[in-house]
Amino acid sequence: MKVTRLSSGISIRRTIAEGTGNQVGAVKDIVQDVKDNGDQAMFRYAEKWDGAQLSALRVTDEEIAQAVARFDSQLLEDLTEAAANIRRYHENQQQPGYRQDNEDGSYVAQRVTAIESAGLYVPGGTAAYPSSVLMNVIPAQVAGVARIVLISPPGKDGTLSDGVLAAAHILGIAEVYKSGGAQAIAALAYGTESIAPVDKITGPGNIFVALAKREVNGDVAIDMIAGPSEIAIIADDSAYADEVAADLLSQAEHDPMASAVLLTTSKSLAEAVSKEVDRQVASLPREAIANAAIADHGMIYLGESIEELIEAANQLAPEHLEIMTEDAETVADKIRHAGAIFIGRYSSEPIGDYFAGTNHVLPTNSTARFSSALSVYDFIKRTSIVRYSEQAWQSNKDKIARLARLEGLEGHARAVESRSWEKGNEQ
Repeated sequence: MKVTRLSSGISIRRTIAEGTGNQVGAVKDIVQDVKDNGDQAMFRYAEKWDGAQLSALRVTDEEIAQAVARFDSQLLEDLTEAAANIRRYHENQQQPGYRQDNEDGSYVAQRVTAIESAGLYVPGGTAAYPSSVLMNVIPAQVAGVARIVLISPPGKDGTLSDGVLAAAHILGIAEVYKSGGAQAIAALAYGTESIAPVDKITGPGNIFVALAKREVNGDVAIDMIAGPSEIAIIADDSAYADEVAADLLSQAEHDPMASAVLLTTSKSLAEAVSKEVDRQVASLPREAIANAAIADHGMIYLGESIEELIEAANQLAPEHLEIMTEDAETVADKIRHAGAIFIGRYSSEPIGDYFAGTNHVLPTNSTARFSSALSVYDFIKRTSIVRYSEQAWQSNKDKIARLARLEGLEGHARAVESRSWEKGNEQ
């Protein structure tokens, strides 16, 4: 890995990838094709992009049962325990709403309700992600979403991975479809003969999925535009080089565009981590992917102080931030921008990916400056409620009318003043 000093002035903040003109154009064409041709377009794209000849998009109950029967029993138990951890964490995010009663008999309130339907995209292709099923579905279930749909790219044999279907089974999700890429997002947004449209789409994917989510945003809600995976690690002399290197590679193996950054005050650690990355990557099954990510988006930055590293981390606003320092809790308290923070030697990032209970669908591309992990909050709506009493109206109608006329909105003023007619006493 390349080593440089933070004082060199190199910017480490990433920006959202826009996609090439060809990619944007292709996505627009795919979305329109699905809108115009429905299932037939979906079948064509499954054959073109996934190499799968499909006669139906929906996964049958029998396919799910067969996948569960084939799936390793220990892994099924592990997924079930992980699901319980994730559910317990997200249940803390439930919101009851509230009502504020006033002495004049009026009240204002907030009602919290779940959205009615959600389409959850689970990536496929180079790897299958049962954990993404858990991370997307469970917050929606805790929120109370009535209809939850899963969609994921099929293999060349026209099936989804046993792990993905086993995870769906654990959570009781039966509406599962075979499709990936931009066409899957279009189908969720606008519907086809087989797939009814949803109110919100969540879940990460490749550049075509990201661009499709951007394309349909507004016609349907989305969670975020997710980019390649990112990890940053703040470490000092107390950290172990082999552990830091392993954690950097845990994200580099995701994607050639993944980012892996070490921020350290220790030159000796920097040099040791660089050597360890070279040593460990050679034995990874996804060596080529990890090597490309490290070569193009990996960096070790040397700072003069922990405070300088903290500021650099806040500038980067990474998806995942690990802190391996002597006083890790104090450092963590000073982090303003990160999708998820992992504190201490034993809090390796994959613990959050799979088992701790926190959500691994996280903001990337420095958007942790203003956005958050996927959560129950993504699947609820907050409706404001007003009930004014006659006394409250009498006390405030003139003030409201004056404010309306200040903004040149005479109709607003008259709407409030119209109640001055003695309609309520005519009988």
